[in-house]
Amino acid sequence: MKILIVDDEKLARARLRELITKIGEHTIVGEAINGSDAVEKTMQLNPNCLLMDIRMPVMDGLEAATHLMSMDTPPAVIFTTAYDQHALEAFEVNAVDYLLKPIRKDRLATALQKARRVTLRQLRQLNKSQDEPASRTHISVHMRGQINLIPVQDIIYFMADSKYVTVRTATEQHLIEDSLVSLEEEFGERFLRIHRNALVAAPYIRGIEKQPNGRWRVLLKGIDDKLDVSRRHTPSVRRWTRR
Repeated sequence: MKILIVDDEKLARARLRELITKIGEHTIVGEAINGSDAVEKTMQLNPNCLLMDIRMPVMDGLEAATHLMSMDTPPAVIFTTAYDQHALEAFEVNAVDYLLKPIRKDRLATALQKARRVTLRQLRQLNKSQDEPASRTHISVHMRGQINLIPVQDIIYFMADSKYVTVRTATEQHLIEDSLVSLEEEFGERFLRIHRNALVAAPYIRGIEKQPNGRWRVLLKGIDDKLDVSRRHTPSVRRWTRR
């Protein structure tokens, strides 16, 4: 089985390498230092299993697992952590097992055998049966069989069009299949609804302007786009800009 080791601590990665080597039967295809790195390395190296820490900078292991589960053939995930309070959350994102540090060789061997038996069908069935986790720090964009991660803090607005939603940053535009309603529920503290088809990141709003027809438009930082504000949402948008 091909294994990717994910941990922000170099010593922890080295310890896992040592244990896996002693167990035998498996190949270590690489290492990653956080969840975002893990998603990228998974796309590059195609591991069967990730041994992944939970508490890591940039993106934690729990969020990384949610992104990986959107793959056509997601790898098995075994969490390795010093914090047992994450156990329930770990299994909500389809973890095959959950190992507390310091990790013992026999316990790791058992977890790897369990990962070997997990099938794609089981992973998908588990994924459908669990609630969604807390709001993500990144949005997954699928392009030519790859997963690109866009930091939520870089997103200026979401714009709905037919069955897709455009994700706009200062330099890029991507299409995703998330609904605007679900995005508002997940990121409502950061994004302001300005129209039935648009959510705008509050930190990127630099003002509003009135048009000759009496309608208002939102002015944005970093890009020249000007987005229409619906009559229904004009009062809340104007209140927000007066803060």
